[in-house]
Amino acid sequence: MNVLIAHYSMLGHTNRLAEAIMQGAKGEGATVFLMRIPEILTEEDIKQRAISEFQKSFKEIPICTQDSLIEADAIILGAPTYLGNMCAQMQYFLNSLGKLWRDGALVGKVGSAFTSSGSQHGGQEAALLSVHTTMLHLGMIVVGLPYTFKGQLRIDEITGGTPYGATTIAGQKGERMPSENELAAARFQGKHVASIAAKLGKK
Repeated sequence: MNVLIAHYSMLGHTNRLAEAIMQGAKGEGATVFLMRIPEILTEEDIKQRAISEFQKSFKEIPICTQDSLIEADAIILGAPTYLGNMCAQMQYFLNSLGKLWRDGALVGKVGSAFTSSGSQHGGQEAALLSVHTTMLHLGMIVVGLPYTFKGQLRIDEITGGTPYGATTIAGQKGERMPSENELAAARFQGKHVASIAAKLGKK
């Protein structure tokens, strides 16, 4: 069972969730490929945004291609939330998949999504649903984060996590990294997606 986690991360928050999702999927016995969505910002744009040292290590992760999607049994996409939508890098990548849509190449594959945002109510759910919409157009079977992950019911702390997918709250300056509850949600999602993909593969 091949699980592809393709994500974009600017400061490392979405990447932390991706790594936790990878742990969960591996725990279910899946072969996991962690990849990154290509950058569309210019070097000048990146300098102006004062991107952290994280970007250097992020560039060492293999770039996701259309062939990567075709070879996967399950595809989990991670994109930061910008103005209630997925980041432009992810949107640009998904908009390039016209041939895969025409060929029906992703029909029947399991799809799932995760995100991060600067504030507690930063449009996370809307961003995840925007990814889901594209997955449905591609014929994928969308899987979220069910309430059997009990961390979704916590009210004793500020935390991400939605029935649409794992999330984290980064803070306005990126000062907050994912909490243990948010990482646990990501691990649960990875395991859940891999489990469903395995069940579908047996039919």
